[in-house]
Amino acid sequence: MSKNIILSNQEIEHTIKRIAYQIYETFVDEEEIVIAGIASNGFTFAKKIEDALNKISTLKVSLCEVQINKQNPELPINTSLTKEEYTNKGLVLVDDVLNSGTTLIYAVRHFLDVPLKKFKTAVLVDRNHKKYPVKADFKGISLSTSSLEHVQVVFDENGDNYAYLS
Repeated sequence: MSKNIILSNQEIEHTIKRIAYQIYETFVDEEEIVIAGIASNGFTFAKKIEDALNKISTLKVSLCEVQINKQNPELPINTSLTKEEYTNKGLVLVDDVLNSGTTLIYAVRHFLDVPLKKFKTAVLVDRNHKKYPVKADFKGISLSTSSLEHVQVVFDENGDNYAYLS
């Protein structure tokens, strides 16, 4: 199968900045927010958003890694922050690709166990193939693809990031 590049490194960098500005506008009245990234690519994307937010805002940003079993999302979810560390704060749940919505909806459910001031979601690529009523509040691009096609996001340690369709 061939790789059809849907987002170049420059487009991903631009998208990260745009999403960071949208998050800042949404949470401008808050002192502190939590950016919770779903491991592993969602967490990498969350770190990039956190870095961009730190450059443009005075918000105190806490980063949280969300460990979820993507094949069996009903299993317990682990987070790098305790529930007390995100209680009564604004939270943005981040993933790289929103496919069926299964991973995102189970992660959302996990965070609903505690009171939050504001709860939003962010994805780099929204596939429009949802099984669950979940949406991304902040998204890079929306794609209407066939269910046979696969979207892959690559975050290279050398900074060469891209997303492709195969």
